[in-house]
Amino acid sequence: MEEDFEFGSPEEQKLSVDRYEEMLRNQDQYFFDAKAFESIIEYYIEKNDPIKALQVAEYATSQHPYETLFLLKKAQIFGRINQFDDALLQLDKATALEPNSGEVYLLKGNIYLLQGDIEQAERLFIQAIELGEDTAEAYLQTAELFQLKGDYEQAIAYLKKSLEINMENDDALHALAFCYEVLEKPEESIEFYKQYIDKDPYSYAAWFNLGMVYEKLDRFEEAIDSYDYAMLINEAFVPAYFNKGNVLVSSQKYTEAIDVYKQSFEYETPTADVYCAIGECYEKLEHMEEARENYKKAVKLDPQLADGWFGIGVTLDFDDRHFESLHFYKKALELDDANPDYWFAIADARYKLNQFEESEFAYNKVVELNPTDIEAWLDFSSIYFEQRKYVQAIDVMADAIRQNPEASELYYRVVAYLFANGQYNEALNFLELGLATNPDKFYILFDYLPQLQGNQIIVDIIRKYTNNP
Repeated sequence: MEEDFEFGSPEEQKLSVDRYEEMLRNQDQYFFDAKAFESIIEYYIEKNDPIKALQVAEYATSQHPYETLFLLKKAQIFGRINQFDDALLQLDKATALEPNSGEVYLLKGNIYLLQGDIEQAERLFIQAIELGEDTAEAYLQTAELFQLKGDYEQAIAYLKKSLEINMENDDALHALAFCYEVLEKPEESIEFYKQYIDKDPYSYAAWFNLGMVYEKLDRFEEAIDSYDYAMLINEAFVPAYFNKGNVLVSSQKYTEAIDVYKQSFEYETPTADVYCAIGECYEKLEHMEEARENYKKAVKLDPQLADGWFGIGVTLDFDDRHFESLHFYKKALELDDANPDYWFAIADARYKLNQFEESEFAYNKVVELNPTDIEAWLDFSSIYFEQRKYVQAIDVMADAIRQNPEASELYYRVVAYLFANGQYNEALNFLELGLATNPDKFYILFDYLPQLQGNQIIVDIIRKYTNNP
């Protein structure tokens, strides 16, 4: 029984695999051509069964001893399971058979890269390029190596060479966007993508990457136009819908964003992240029932999505269901206990429930995790001030000012606290510090303690800094 199935369709692959497994069951030896063997090896690799894939490759080598393909397959598999010495041994055998194979040098370079030998990998990649075999891939892999070295300028040079040979390589386009972003050269990035689009106006990946650059620069209209072109060229390219929705959110166009997110449902099953994004839009529109419904869909799909649980809590808190909201805030915190936003929400909910000690603990966590959050410091101090614990409120503000000496809001707030505690001279000193930091925000003091507008000393000091009559 020596039928020969050639490599091709999935059906042919299945026939080859079935025939190979029948051979094993019968403890027999069948003949397969090289392409059939390659198909069987790929089948086991896709099934994440490297042992069986290696067994097939060994049998293939016994039938086709001068075929370097199977030496390369064995090297790839050994590399996947971190048996690097065995991988290099196979590649040395391949080099003996084909000393000028660029593919062998590329693969050998990847093995050295996996071992952390960047210099040796670079030498081998350059050799592969010089041999001229599949240079687009060789340039791309060399660019990735330079990214690992932190040499993003060189990476860009090799990525451009790769794209000159293969303009349809989306991975190279995305890598180029990343390198330009790291180098903080957005204008160069824009210029490159525009030139690229002039050569290939139907590259949805180029339009998409151009949109991402515009988005990072807050040039939202241009970003939306770029994403629209990407969707026009490839209407099933879901990332463009998601990014366009995000831009509309940044532009506070929440209803439009919801429509765009939902358009993506035609081409891909909605993910937890998409439902969460839609929930946030409804939340911003204060349509809390719809927001909560979408957040629930998100956590049903992905129970590990902390933002989904948090969103449910926010909608309940908005409806003054503070005790219920705590349950969902805690679930979010269990998944990400280093998120200051979650602690801030818990602190606020605890305070509304008159759980002052628990609220103080949560606020402490907020400012510990994010000491530059001015609103958190102000709210933290308020819970003491409203309980007439003026000294504790002042102490919190002192800590806040040490962390944020340029934040004038803190100075004006501590002035109010010092006056309330009868420390008038200290209050006037901090008033001058606040005015020196930002004289335009003096109104914060009067917003908090309106009665101080009648204090002539304070009014005169403010006039000195603001020239107000």
